[in-house]
Amino acid sequence: MNDETISTSSRPRTGRGAFLWLLVLIALAVVATLGWRAWKARDAQAQAKAADEAQHLAALDQRLESVRRDQRTLTQRVQDAAATNRILRDEVLGLGQRGALLEESVAKLADPSRHGAQALRLDEVEMLLSLAGQRMSVADDLDGARRAYALAAGALEGIDDHRLLNLKQTLTQERQALDALGVGQRARLSQQLDAFAGGLAGWPQRPAAAGASEQSRWQRWLAPLVDVRPSRQAAFVAPSDRNAGEAALRIEISLAHAALERGDAAGFQSSLNRIDQWLTRLWPDSPALRQGRQQIAAMRSLPLRADNPLLGSTLEQLRSLRNAGFTAPAAPRPEATP
Repeated sequence: MNDETISTSSRPRTGRGAFLWLLVLIALAVVATLGWRAWKARDAQAQAKAADEAQHLAALDQRLESVRRDQRTLTQRVQDAAATNRILRDEVLGLGQRGALLEESVAKLADPSRHGAQALRLDEVEMLLSLAGQRMSVADDLDGARRAYALAAGALEGIDDHRLLNLKQTLTQERQALDALGVGQRARLSQQLDAFAGGLAGWPQRPAAAGASEQSRWQRWLAPLVDVRPSRQAAFVAPSDRNAGEAALRIEISLAHAALERGDAAGFQSSLNRIDQWLTRLWPDSPALRQGRQQIAAMRSLPLRADNPLLGSTLEQLRSLRNAGFTAPAAPRPEATP
């Protein structure tokens, strides 16, 4: 009886323990499930917070880059404004200087006694420049042209007009170019021709005597009786014929001078060619003859006039100014007094 009681009482206790363990396991599973859900929710919140912070950082970077661009733009604008201010300051200074020049010009123009004198001076300058150009082109008179340019410069300096500054500068450059030409090409050629003509008297009229070794036997036999020489060394053997040849040579030299005076390049070349022919006919071959022919060839290669693009530019500029309407301002009319 006691055994049955003990077995009957132990069975309910074992069922209760299993049920308790089941409840504990269920509770643990519920707790784990709730904890896992809580952890997942916290992880999702952390990820969302990190994404928001990344978005905030990207927005801050964009704002910072925009601020930097604005700063660079403002810096460039400040530099442009500073450059503009400098330009405006220079322009203001230039306007002040121009205003002073205008006041001075107006003060000078207010004098009615200067208007007619200015027009007359311009006419005088144009006449002197034309005269200088004619002296250079017709007679190659550089000294006369220099005097005319000097008179034109003096007359131009007496005109107080800022519009003539370029004209005055051009005249100065043209005078410097004219001074650089010296005596002139024609005068230089004439001097060379005179020096050549003056040196003809010292040329040997007979060829140098050949040595005994250079003469043939029959020449040595006939040497006491006759003088044998080639006919090409001198065409005029007789004194009368030689005098006529030298007179013809002097005429050719005079013709060359005349061609230089009138600026006839073709006539000068022809005269030099004929002079060279007379030299080979009147004088035998010698160092003096070869040097003289070289002088003739050098004179033949030189031009009669040295062209300079600056010569005549002042006159052209003055005429261009006048054609463009440059005139002296009219004198103000006096107001009628009651």
